[in-house]
Amino acid sequence: MGSAVGLGNVWRFPFQAGQEGGAVFVLLYLWFVLLIGVPAMLVEFTVGRLTGRSPVGALAEFGGGAWRYLGGLFILIGFLILSYYSVVAGWVLRYVVGSVTGGYAGRSESYFLDIATGFDALVFHAIFMALTVAIVALGVRRGIELAVTVMVPAVAFVVLALVVYAWTLPDAGAAYEYYLSPDFSLLASDWRSIVPAAAGQAFFSLSVGMGVMITFASYLDEERNLLVDTGIIVAIDTAVAFLTGLFVFPILFTAGVGPADPGPGAIFVALAGAFADIPAGSVVGVVFFGMFAIAALSSAISIMEVVVSFAIDEFGAVRRRTAAVTGVAMFLLGTPVALLSSQRQPILVTLYDALAAQILLVSGGIVLMILVAWIGADRAMAELRRGMHSPGVLPQVWIWLVRIPVIVVLLVTLALAVGDYWSFLSGDFADFLGL
Repeated sequence: MGSAVGLGNVWRFPFQAGQEGGAVFVLLYLWFVLLIGVPAMLVEFTVGRLTGRSPVGALAEFGGGAWRYLGGLFILIGFLILSYYSVVAGWVLRYVVGSVTGGYAGRSESYFLDIATGFDALVFHAIFMALTVAIVALGVRRGIELAVTVMVPAVAFVVLALVVYAWTLPDAGAAYEYYLSPDFSLLASDWRSIVPAAAGQAFFSLSVGMGVMITFASYLDEERNLLVDTGIIVAIDTAVAFLTGLFVFPILFTAGVGPADPGPGAIFVALAGAFADIPAGSVVGVVFFGMFAIAALSSAISIMEVVVSFAIDEFGAVRRRTAAVTGVAMFLLGTPVALLSSQRQPILVTLYDALAAQILLVSGGIVLMILVAWIGADRAMAELRRGMHSPGVLPQVWIWLVRIPVIVVLLVTLALAVGDYWSFLSGDFADFLGL
């Protein structure tokens, strides 16, 4: 749950929902969580617990030596995601400070421009990465598990409190209509954009497709019911994302901010500006960005653990040294995002984010589904049955869900995402490069 509940829920979900039509995106996202997220998470859980290893070793053992390269892709995806994720999380830390000091009051746009790029952004990128390294270096029990045991309930409590608060705002009704009443005409006209965005968000939010769940399942004992664990994780993660929309959009509507305006960085500007114009906004800002920072950290430590556990399993590396080296490498990869000018920065964030969340995650997911559901189905079903008192036909139903609907939807999603990404590369990114 600590891995799943993070920036994907609090940062990425609201701006994706705003840009992709509100309720119709939310409806598709919920559908993809059930159709793809639950079966795909079970795939990672069965592989991880069966082998007891991190992604590279787990897939080599499950499918044979050549499959280790798929595990290598998962390591690469996590590495790429955390490199820019840490920059965004650095913004969050800076906004916590700004909320306490009133730094963005009355100047939300100029404040973001000041802190999102340059030396300030680099420093807070480094601080966030150092916090992540420190927790991962302590290990699973003394570091990661102890941290998220506090973090996840704190996030859930604050989200619920903010939802209650947002319900009292003047324009909450209009926000709820946008967020909860689907306009299917938007789906008919923009499905090429909305479908891959919703499917990619389902994968990203649940930490599926980057080996995180394989890694943490490798620490589970044989008595755990994997279906129950999956249900709990998916339910809580989806609830946090959905509830986040229930307080973000009323705040934006009350402040007069268009729901489609907030993007990767603009959502910070919009919310900070909104906090200045709503009742008790300064207090709400401190609470919101504090919760935001906790959620970001809980996910970051799980992503870094994938890379660190790979080095420990495959090369016998020392945990603390490996965590430090990994953190430095991720920091360096994310440095261009932090240092670019504010006009160019969103282009690089999109370059990293769309590649990781909509193409690499989905591509890796497709290959993993084929391996488990078509090549290693019997072993996977046997592993799922362990810990289940009376599984009945559930393992067979799960395998066939993965074999056909999950793989087909992922293939369609990937094709749409590749087309979108090519348009971005040949358009905005080519302009960015001066081509």
